[in-house]
Amino acid sequence: MRGTIEPNIGFQLKLPTRTYQGRYLQYGCGGFCGIIDDPAFPKGCGPAFGDAAVAATDDGHQVTPENGFDTTWAIDNQQARDDYFYRAPHALSKVSKRIISVFYGSAPRKSYFNGCSNGGREALLLAQRYPHDFDGIISAAPAFTYTALIGYQAWIARNAIPNDKIVLLHDAVMKACDGLDGLVDGQIEDPRLCKFDPSSLAGQLTDDEIARVRRLYAGPSDNGVRLYPGGQAYGSEISWTFWLNPTPEFGQAIAAGLADNALKHLVYPIGKPHSSLASFEFTLREFRRLVPETVKANAMSLDLREFRRGGGKLIIWHGAGDEGIPFEGTLDYWQRLTGGRTQGWARLFVVPSMWHCFGGDKLTEFDPLPALVSWVEGGPAPTRVVASGRDSEGNLVRTRPVFPYPLRAKYDGSGSVDDASNFVAAPGFGFSDRIRWAGEDLYHRPGPVAP
Repeated sequence: MRGTIEPNIGFQLKLPTRTYQGRYLQYGCGGFCGIIDDPAFPKGCGPAFGDAAVAATDDGHQVTPENGFDTTWAIDNQQARDDYFYRAPHALSKVSKRIISVFYGSAPRKSYFNGCSNGGREALLLAQRYPHDFDGIISAAPAFTYTALIGYQAWIARNAIPNDKIVLLHDAVMKACDGLDGLVDGQIEDPRLCKFDPSSLAGQLTDDEIARVRRLYAGPSDNGVRLYPGGQAYGSEISWTFWLNPTPEFGQAIAAGLADNALKHLVYPIGKPHSSLASFEFTLREFRRLVPETVKANAMSLDLREFRRGGGKLIIWHGAGDEGIPFEGTLDYWQRLTGGRTQGWARLFVVPSMWHCFGGDKLTEFDPLPALVSWVEGGPAPTRVVASGRDSEGNLVRTRPVFPYPLRAKYDGSGSVDDASNFVAAPGFGFSDRIRWAGEDLYHRPGPVAP
């Protein structure tokens, strides 16, 4: 069924008629939303799981599939902005549960939320602001630092290099850094191990291209103060070909489409001077100009005590090769939230080499939903989730266990490196995850949550 929540939140809710077992699953939406992605019935959650009721929303505005970057709906409509920033997922959870109660005669036994990117931001925001909406939440590659993320998209869009140079760069990075984690397997376990110097490609890259690449890896800063907690990951370069440069599918680069439309219509208070991709300044002053409006969208609270006390379970995961939202920001949040320690109610998984939400050089899929469902419904906390890699034809070519961060997968020395059974958990590389950056004051309730 389809419906509208006042004033303009469109949604779709699917209600199984034969195999419903009392569960509700809500999906987040990506980018600027505006389109309802057909919510899929989850698979792989066990034979007794049945079909959950599933729902998705457009977050309070509508755009066409041909113009997914459109933000003109936000020019002078604060309600539409607020629905997108924080209200729509919460409102949908309330409406869906009410409809489910009427249709089946009782409310859902367990409720789950699963989102990536902007949907990952929504996931964290729900745990923070609406801690009783969901029993289990998956936050993937969360766009939780909304204040800083739009500027970051502008930064990488304005430092793009041609695709043929990107391929050249990627080959050089992998040659230099693939084996630094102890295994030459076509993927970099942790990009922070890599110290590749792009000037080694002098004569193949121009001086301007070398400077751009340095800026991409470093991320934006102003007089030594980082404006975003991260930069492009070593090993992620192939994904720059469609995030930093135009493609036929999107008609423009993803980073450029996100940055330009947000800066023109969305991220400054209504009635105040706006900016654009071409004119945005990477300064602390401009960063602070973004705060009054974007703080509404940020999911940066460190106080998840109510969610935890209510029995909620949280899985955060992020691809280490994410070209759209650097994984370092998520590590920074996790460090501040938990002190870097695995919790009895929360897990963080970092998937080596994986791009934004899906895709990658070797690992392309990661689905912790079955593990979350088992955990919420009385099973053990997940000690590993297996990531998969598929080729362009959909054939399974690699499996690899991913352990709760900071643990990592280590080859046991025998068998195929493409088989998850040949890897064991090992200590991480000992990096410091807390980052000094311009948005530290936007975190709420400093200090870790008790386990």
